[in-house]
Amino acid sequence: MQHIWAEQALLPTGWARDVHIAIGADGRIAKVEEGALPQGLRRGILLPAPVNAHSHAFQRAMAGLTEARGSSDHDSFWSWRQLMFRFLNQLTPEHVEAITAFVQMEMLEAGYAAHAEFHYLHHQPGGAPYDTLAEMCDRIVAASARSGIGLCLLPVHYEFGGCDGRALSEGQLRFGNDLDRFTRLYDAAAASLRARPADSTLGVAPHSLRAVGPGDLKRYAEHFPSGPIHMHLAEQIAEVAEVEAQWGARPAQWVLDNIPVDARWCLIHCTQMTTQETAALARSGAVAGLCPITESSLGDGIFDAVGWLAAGGRMAIGSDSNIRIALSEEIRTLEYSQRLRDHSRAALATRTRSTGRRIFDVVVQGGAQAIGRDSGALSAGRVADICALDGRAVHLAGRTGDALLDTWLFAADDRLVTDVWSAGRHLVQEGRHHDREGIVAAYRRTICDLRDRL
Repeated sequence: MQHIWAEQALLPTGWARDVHIAIGADGRIAKVEEGALPQGLRRGILLPAPVNAHSHAFQRAMAGLTEARGSSDHDSFWSWRQLMFRFLNQLTPEHVEAITAFVQMEMLEAGYAAHAEFHYLHHQPGGAPYDTLAEMCDRIVAASARSGIGLCLLPVHYEFGGCDGRALSEGQLRFGNDLDRFTRLYDAAAASLRARPADSTLGVAPHSLRAVGPGDLKRYAEHFPSGPIHMHLAEQIAEVAEVEAQWGARPAQWVLDNIPVDARWCLIHCTQMTTQETAALARSGAVAGLCPITESSLGDGIFDAVGWLAAGGRMAIGSDSNIRIALSEEIRTLEYSQRLRDHSRAALATRTRSTGRRIFDVVVQGGAQAIGRDSGALSAGRVADICALDGRAVHLAGRTGDALLDTWLFAADDRLVTDVWSAGRHLVQEGRHHDREGIVAAYRRTICDLRDRL
């Protein structure tokens, strides 16, 4: 049994003082007591730790390499995508494992306790499968064994190069599977995950309306009857035009009309939706998986979080391209995008909850739903995903309650994170992952090898 005591903690009932939390050997919270005497580890502020709901781990290694102007006078998501395709053709399974472990370490140090890996880099350059079909999935699992993060593995089904069913381009060949081979890959990934802790989960990810046929999409929930389902949706203007031209409806509307979307689904980005689509999709019970730093970097657009929450929608946060792994910045960028669009302030606050508190509550609960993880709250019986902030930090001096969250998220950064527990595994202490040196050394070797290849 682990024991943690905090001066302040955010419980489901609100902020509490002098809180004792006991964590059982099963990685779940055994007991929560308010007004308790100090015992065990003493910390300043305890919070439920969020899930990073959307990541392409390998892209971390190309962060900072795509900021120069290309041959066109107008760079866009699509020109960035071509650069990404060229980069990924250099990656070996060993590279992917080292990069993923590094990314997961950074996530933990930022305050995330678990992450969903939207994993589509399956095959060798040229598209031939590895001798072990799920080789790359196995590498993601191996990375999580080293980092200790809670993993939701989402093998990605990617079959076509566009909504018209055209063949994959050269840059997409490493992703490609028809539904039959993808199902075999999914089953192999499930076997790999069985060796990991019980809090590991497996979902499935039809990449997008561009990459999976309409017939398969309509039957996806039936074909994969359990676990989370994640999919990119309505990210780019050109994507909306392509889907509308080929399938006769805008992406969000096509999904609403043709797929039984419910709480199993997490729809990523959703930056190109009408007011009516936003409200209707919010009412479905699905989670909107938002990645504000990446959406800003790629010029995707601004998700209507104000309208989504007004309609009762659920949200999660992810780091997507991993250009920056910064929990506080993701939340800050989400809120500031609403203010810039609407010329407002405190856009997502309510009369009873501050901006930081409301967004944090929503993404903690939405992230847990998005990966089917029984976390999201500091309460007995829940998975012990816990984040501690430095109560001695000068930024937090004299602050209590919601002001603590607002100060961390809008006036400081993730250096305030001192500790993170993932299903009771105490992985970050004094702001550092317990295996930081080894993970960083392996990542450095990988980056140097890729530099020589490029």
